[in-house]
Amino acid sequence: MKSNHEHEFEAAPGLPEPLPAGEHILWQGSPDWRMLGNDAFHLKTLSIYFALMVGLQAVMSWEPALGITKNLLSLLTSTLLAAVALGLLALTAWFSARTTLYTITDKRIIMRVGIVLTLTFNLPLSRIDAAQIKNSKDGKGDIALDLQGPDRIAYLHLWPHARPWHLKQPQPMLRALPEVAQVASLLHASWKNVRGNADSQNMNMNPDANTLRAERKPVAMSSTAMAQ
Repeated sequence: MKSNHEHEFEAAPGLPEPLPAGEHILWQGSPDWRMLGNDAFHLKTLSIYFALMVGLQAVMSWEPALGITKNLLSLLTSTLLAAVALGLLALTAWFSARTTLYTITDKRIIMRVGIVLTLTFNLPLSRIDAAQIKNSKDGKGDIALDLQGPDRIAYLHLWPHARPWHLKQPQPMLRALPEVAQVASLLHASWKNVRGNADSQNMNMNPDANTLRAERKPVAMSSTAMAQ
């Protein structure tokens, strides 16, 4: 895997350098910022929390002797502070989605992520052992990638494009995809093609478990091969 800080010098959107001859882009897309905000930044959960806290404040700290105006001003201050915090989180989610570009080629997955510090992660399909697909009712969802071998990307470098709570062995995640089933199907076909006919006989995509997995033990590869 390789990372780059070259967003401003991209050879093409999402690509820090031209693709090798014979390699083609199959799909590009970015996260849905609202879903990213709710799933990664917990906007909906925090909105409910702040609403409950303001309601609790109204019940516990209401002083009839102060009059309605002063009591409402106290609640208004808390409400504005909560709104500012939620607004900043929503803005961060929007910027994160806007600056993220996922690319799937017939050889690899490329993740360009980062708001201030832009990183580009190059994930060859030959190094992906499995993919966990999470669907939602509206067709949006996530695809978490389980990498082979000892090479790992630091969780903090990936976040929020990392599978939650997998800290010891971080898994890159294509988050908040608007049409996750379509992307998963394309990824599955490309992954089988890279593995070759022999490996494709040992592959399974279980629609119930939403799992794309190589069922035989993966062949060990060097870190040099992974970076190609």
